[in-house]
Parts: sequence; C-alpha cells; structure tokens
Amino acid sequence: MTTTARAARFAAAYALLRAGADVGDHLVQTDHCARTKGATDAAPVTGDDGTVHGTAAGRKACAVHCLTYSATQAAALLLGARALGLRLRPGQVAAALAISGLTHYAIDRRVPRGLLQRFADATGKGNFYRLTDYGMNGAYCMDGAVHHAFETIAAAVLAR
Repeated sequence: MTTTARAARFAAAYALLRAGADVGDHLVQTDHCARTKGATDAAPVTGDDGTVHGTAAGRKACAVHCLTYSATQAAALLLGARALGLRLRPGQVAAALAISGLTHYAIDRRVPRGLLQRFADATGKGNFYRLTDYGMNGAYCMDGAVHHAFETIAAAVLAR
C-alpha cells in the first residue's frame, strides 16, 4: 500500500470513528447512563424516580454506554467503509473498536479522583478539569481530547 493510500485510509477511518463517537456519545447515550456512569457508593447519584445509584449501578451504566458507543462506532465504520470502498480486516476493526471502547470506559467512569482527574492533576491541568464556568466544562473538554487521541490510535491501526 502506498503512503498516500495509507494516509487516505487513516483519514477516512478517523473521520468515521469520530462521527460514530459523536453520535454514540451525544445521541445514542441515554440520560440514565450519562448521569449514572460516574456513581459510586461514596458519591451516589439519585435518579428522577428517587432511586439512589452507587458503584455497581455506575459501573453498569458506564459499561452499557460504552457498548452502545462502540456499536455506533462500528456501524459508522462499517457502513462508511462500504460506501467508500475501504477494505477493512476484521481483526483490525476489532482491535480499533477495543482501543476506543475500553479507553472510553476508563475515561468516562469519572468517579471522584478517577483516572481523568488524576491525569489532570498530575499534568497541572487540575484547575481546568474542575472549571465549570464561563460556558466551559473542563472535564468534558479533557474527556473529548483524550477520546480523540485514542481514536487517532485506533484509526492508525485500521490504516496499517
């Protein structure tokens, strides 16, 4: 495969993964999953019906979200690849979706002192992570940036 073909394949794979990610995160994810996925026993979330959700419910909500997110990315990737005439190998598709989906869980399970918050603190971005003013939400922005980074790695796997 030529360098140009590999670059085009990478660009197409990234665009398809990114589109699937946005749809999976913002249109497919349920309100329950969005609100509950960070719940812990120490920091529970109360649902609209008054049900208190702790660690087990938080883990389950995050897992359900990551499954629907990955399925949405898979659909975007497979339908887009078909439309563009990209031949994707099943093993590469599985690896790319695993990279995106598993890291998505680690990032989205935003428990107090969770992985993303510890990363932000360790890199001097803790204040930005906690920013929820001026129309900004630092944790959400950092979450998206890390997702983009891992989707780039996933697209590179698909471009090989």
